[in-house]
Order: sequence, then structure tokens, then C-alpha cells
Amino acid sequence: QVQLVESGGGLVQAGGSLRLSCAASVRTFSRYNMGWFRQAPGKERDFVAAIGWSGSNTYYADPVKGRFTISRDNAKNTVYLQMNSLKPEDTAIYYCAAQRVGSSEYAFWGQGTQVTVSS
Repeated sequence: QVQLVESGGGLVQAGGSLRLSCAASVRTFSRYNMGWFRQAPGKERDFVAAIGWSGSNTYYADPVKGRFTISRDNAKNTVYLQMNSLKPEDTAIYYCAAQRVGSSEYAFWGQGTQVTVSS
């Protein structure tokens, strides 16, 4: 079982930055790929970014490429999402999720953290 707790959300003006953190309570954090997803009001949950277990491979959704950076610290069991040049359309609840290496699904999810970008 993996427990995930996000933090770092808040209210920011357009053009500003936030860094989200996701702390994982698991003994073998390096056995999990990690992802960030977001859900805006009235919309489905969308993929934002993902990082492989070693941190060597990263993937981004087109709307955030060049503005967001995903990283991880396996010694701290934490994954980060640095968000720069934020836009009002980035407003959403952001969730982190864990995918065991070799699995096809993200089986573990955090409770989410709200990010609001004002224009």
C-alpha cells in the first residue's frame, strides 16, 4: 500500500510559480513511477506529467511542456512538480499518483491540492 500526500497548492497570479510536493509513505519508493494529474471544475482528470522510477525519464502533456518540470528525490520519497508561467487555465485540483514499475495503471492516488491562478 502506498499513501500519497500532496502539498504546495495555493492562489497565485498569472505568470507566477508554484512548486507542488508529494510525499509517499512506502518502503520501496524507487519501485514506482510517479505521475501528476489535474482536474478542473466540470472536467475530467487529465494527465500532466510523469517520471520514471530512477528519474531519468520524464513525460509531459502538451499544455504544460516548457513550463512545468517534474522531478523526484528517492532518498526523501518525494516527487515534485515545479510550475512556472502559470495561466488561469492551469487552475485545477492537482493529484499525484503512483504506478508500480511493470504495471499499466496508477493504483495509488493522493487526496489532491488546489491550485488557483488568477488573471
